Amino acid sequence: MEQLGTEKAQALAQTITNVGTPAFEASLDTWLGVSYKIDNVTMIAFFDDRRPEVFYSRARDRRVFEKLDSDYVRGVYLLDPAYALHADRADEDLYRLYDIAPDQFQRNEYYATYYRRTTLIDEMIYFVRPSPGVSVMVCVGRDASSGRKFSAHMFEKLRTSAPIVLALAKRHWGNLRSAEPQSEPQVAELLRERVRQDKGIALSPRQSEIAFLILQGHSSVSIGLLLGISPQTVKVIRKQLYRKCEISSQAELFSLLTPFLLSM
Repeated sequence: MEQLGTEKAQALAQTITNVGTPAFEASLDTWLGVSYKIDNVTMIAFFDDRRPEVFYSRARDRRVFEKLDSDYVRGVYLLDPAYALHADRADEDLYRLYDIAPDQFQRNEYYATYYRRTTLIDEMIYFVRPSPGVSVMVCVGRDASSGRKFSAHMFEKLRTSAPIVLALAKRHWGNLRSAEPQSEPQVAELLRERVRQDKGIALSPRQSEIAFLILQGHSSVSIGLLLGISPQTVKVIRKQLYRKCEISSQAELFSLLTPFLLSM
């Protein structure tokens, strides 16, 4: 691990001292800020039984978090690749968002309608699971304020801090609980039920499953790999889905289903 300078060492010491106190999040941000060139920081928890909770956010560009409370926390988070880490029970580690995103992420409606407007260019995620049904993410990013992605060298520097960040996060947020931990959050099934109740559209379980994967940014090939079916079968089910919903594009699917995500 790289040798700590005096300022970095003092900032880290203060962060350790503030574990378990209201000053922890700001202290962690300060340490990360003096150690690495970052534009924004978010600290957020995901739960099996309720919506996410944002503990801390800071950005140079106000657009980064402009829709955080109004859209993201209310339901759009379900389409975020970062949320998939929670849903998939990923290993505790440092992740780069574009490395874990679906293959069509930058072409899907979530990216065009929400993510691109945040001006985020690159995002690293320290991911920890402090208790069953709970995940905490410390996200550090680059946005329009710097206009630069993280270099390979900076990524490796961030990785060297992962054991420290994860340990601190697990200690600080170790008391978080999900009242009803689930083996796997059933978003697609909840979406299917809401569409049936509010729109009178009776989607099959497979159609709702594929609809949700499309919204997340998966291609037919990617969906086929995830579900163990052929891409051609995915395309057939997609056509049936569109026909049943009386739509003809992913944009229309997004417009139809997003209001239900926001009400979950």
